[in-house]
Amino acid sequence: MIASKRDSLVLVPLVFFLCAFVASCGGDSDGSSNPPGAEALTDVVQPLPLPGPYAVACSNVVQDFTRVGAGEDVTSYWEGLPSDDGTARYATDLLADPDNTLIATVTAPEDSDLYGEFAGQEVEFVVLVCYPTTADNPRPGYPLNPPQTDLVVPHMQTGADAPLFADASVRYPIVAFSHGYMGSPISSDDYFRAISIIASYGYVVIAPFHGDLRFSNLKIDDLDDAIAVALRLDNFTAMQALRPLSVSAALDLVLAHPQWNAHIDETQIGGFGASMGGETMLLLSGAGLTTSYFDLGSSWEQVTLDERIKAAVGYVPYFGQPVLPAFGRDQQGLEGIDLPFLAISGTEDTTAPISEAETGISRLTGNRRLVALSGVAHEFDEPSMDDIFTWTLTFLDAEVRGDPEAALRLSTMGSVEGGGDDSVVLF
Repeated sequence: MIASKRDSLVLVPLVFFLCAFVASCGGDSDGSSNPPGAEALTDVVQPLPLPGPYAVACSNVVQDFTRVGAGEDVTSYWEGLPSDDGTARYATDLLADPDNTLIATVTAPEDSDLYGEFAGQEVEFVVLVCYPTTADNPRPGYPLNPPQTDLVVPHMQTGADAPLFADASVRYPIVAFSHGYMGSPISSDDYFRAISIIASYGYVVIAPFHGDLRFSNLKIDDLDDAIAVALRLDNFTAMQALRPLSVSAALDLVLAHPQWNAHIDETQIGGFGASMGGETMLLLSGAGLTTSYFDLGSSWEQVTLDERIKAAVGYVPYFGQPVLPAFGRDQQGLEGIDLPFLAISGTEDTTAPISEAETGISRLTGNRRLVALSGVAHEFDEPSMDDIFTWTLTFLDAEVRGDPEAALRLSTMGSVEGGGDDSVVLF
């Protein structure tokens, strides 16, 4: 799922556990209103056809699935889940052709407040790139370890194959893609569908495997697990802080790569993040990340600033909870951030509450939208698929590509015809 149900299973129990240590789980909605005199957006637009006009191909992620042990799940490697005996696992352990697979490297800064025990360590991140290709691309799809998964990477490069673009003379815009906590670009149909749909509209999508569980596993089955998590919240902070660094490193890698750099436009880079991936996009823009929890986030610190990101979309974006705010107390770490940002939130989401999104987005100073999906929880909502991607692509076309038609449509866009019940809450 684009925002896995497992997010709810691991994050919400942690919040309840932490609530026992604070006076209240309430929070203020400071400044969460539209500007005085702003008129509600009411235009209903037709949904975009899905997928878009281009076939999609992807970079080399060929793997040796015989390395997956009996009783093991291949997704554990993609997501970085250690084995029962504590042995580290990650996607690099399965790569059959690492020399021809995109792998970005991050050295965590020497800042223990943000990176805990990982400060100063070098960490690898596998990167998948999907892009618009020719309709007659002869390269076959690559099945991802059936029957454990039914995903197929379309027209995948193998060996030293170069990408086969729809038009080799064009420089395509980029979307940096950040999946949700405890996921990977290929762990679910919904993540990969999002990548493919965005690429089918002419974007080169760059998606690191964050491998979150290498740094912080919020699985809570009993009191001992809860205590262990609470005592190692520095690793939870480190996991969040490493995510934007991995996105920047992935961009650096692809922009400098001789197979890619002549075909992508480094002046047109946007982002799409699901759940914690939405938080990642805002951290990339210079937002402050919470570094304290038991005092309701009174301390926060800027992680990075990647000024190449022109705009971003968050689907059910994670702004934390009142007891576990993502961007400092009352989302104050977002004050003055000017990244144009579109949030698409569910009104029934208890993992990434829309109220926290509203508070956070109200602090942004760039072009901002908060779209509410009525009745939707913290997961990908199939009935709202046309709504989600029409909003996403319209926003990216307007803010990243600078398409004047998309910008005009966005300026009055209130909802998408059909599908789920979507409406603009903050504009």
